Amino acid sequence: MSLLNILRYPDPRLHKVAKPVTVFDERLKKLAADMAETMYDAPGVGLAATQVDVHEQLVVIDTSETHDDLRVFINPEIVWASEEKQVYDEGCLSVPGIYDGVERPARVRVRALGLDGKAFELEADGLLAVCIQHEMDHLKGKVFVEYLSPLKRNRIKTKLLKEEREMSRDRKRTAEVATR
Repeated sequence: MSLLNILRYPDPRLHKVAKPVTVFDERLKKLAADMAETMYDAPGVGLAATQVDVHEQLVVIDTSETHDDLRVFINPEIVWASEEKQVYDEGCLSVPGIYDGVERPARVRVRALGLDGKAFELEADGLLAVCIQHEMDHLKGKVFVEYLSPLKRNRIKTKLLKEEREMSRDRKRTAEVATR
């Protein structure tokens, strides 16, 4: 297994729409395992393939405290959502350090395929329901900050671009020192 690079907002690749998975092979299992390792290392509770620049409908989620309840969703679709809504403070591995309230259905039923290609359905509420909806948004090319006001979104974009420039400068300085 290996750690994958997580794209950072506002990278335009985060807006690509993922294609359905049609081949269930060792490559897919390795991708899911690498995504899980990356998610746990980050640390996070969910990761969509889009976030690691693979534009296939694959999501890994583990909302457990002990990191022992990994769920893999391939070609997920929400088949039912409650009318009841809830606001949950969301964060994202592609938008590090930013958290804000997003209103979503409180409960959902999702239909997906497992790594074996077999279909399953799962009803979820609380953090798991939020996480499923959040990660599925990534597969549609949507990042949670797009639910926020344009003002908040622009502030976040400016902050993250500034951090990226600073990290790039630091990497450049480190490389210069290493070559001396």
